[in-house]
Amino acid sequence: MLRTRVAVLRGGPSSEYDVSMSTGAGVLIALKDLGYYTSDIIVTKRGEWLVNGMVKSPEIAFMTTDVVFIAMHGAYGEDGTVQKICERYKIPFTGSNSFSSAFAFNKDTAKRALRESGIKLPKHIKIKRDDVVDTGELATAIRQSFGPRYVLKPTTSGSSHGVMMIDVPEALAAAITTMLEINEEFMIEERISGIEATCGILEQFRNEEYYSLPVIEIIPPFGHDYFSADIKYTGETTELCPGRFSYNEKEKIAEIARLVHTTLGLTQYSRSDFMIKGGEVYFLEVNTLPGLTPNSLFPKAAEAVGLSFNDLIDHLVKTART
Repeated sequence: MLRTRVAVLRGGPSSEYDVSMSTGAGVLIALKDLGYYTSDIIVTKRGEWLVNGMVKSPEIAFMTTDVVFIAMHGAYGEDGTVQKICERYKIPFTGSNSFSSAFAFNKDTAKRALRESGIKLPKHIKIKRDDVVDTGELATAIRQSFGPRYVLKPTTSGSSHGVMMIDVPEALAAAITTMLEINEEFMIEERISGIEATCGILEQFRNEEYYSLPVIEIIPPFGHDYFSADIKYTGETTELCPGRFSYNEKEKIAEIARLVHTTLGLTQYSRSDFMIKGGEVYFLEVNTLPGLTPNSLFPKAAEAVGLSFNDLIDHLVKTART
């Protein structure tokens, strides 16, 4: 019987290059342990595709590939770009299709779709550089609508890169100016204070179409009041699996995670992030290609239900589709 040939795609031009490289390295080890033939395709920060250190076109890189394991995060990897390339060559790949990936990666479009589904969300507004005339007037209007605390984040980014937390209303105008200097567009959200949680969805597992993994409670280390980019992969954060939530809260979180996954048309797996305040569950954002590093949340939740890292990777390869 011929062994499946899996190409692991990692790296990329986004700010999450290093995390992607780590995810891909772990996936490659697992695939080799499982007996798959593998090829390691590294996309450089300039967008070049390297196979064994040589620049190749995607068509050549995929020439002897049965399945592509997308181990990329952020722009290019999660925004539908790589998925379109795989679809063009009709090669099965892990994760969601190009349309759903692009739709979910844009936090504004995703939230607008989910708000119509009745999911509880923080108030938010999208800010476009060309539309801003007076940052002071804009800040005043947002303060009146959102209250005193805010989250500013790029519309298309992941792992909390580029996020600003503002807890002093008077600092909002300056923060808006700073964000506009860096981003063509970004979002401002009402900041919800509560307990942070995350819940993964894995398709076609244990006879369930959409299996919800245990809810993880996230407790940032001392001196950090949120799960910021600089502590996501350092091991400093306490991650309780399962989290210390009530039965009803866990059920609600899992229900919303499934609803997010299906409403946005996601495939195979995803992980949704939440803030829990006073028994209310607020959806924050969804990860269409959750990290698979040693410190990542998705494999930790899978391990809690007896699904080893190698078995998780095997499941994703076997359920990959075009």
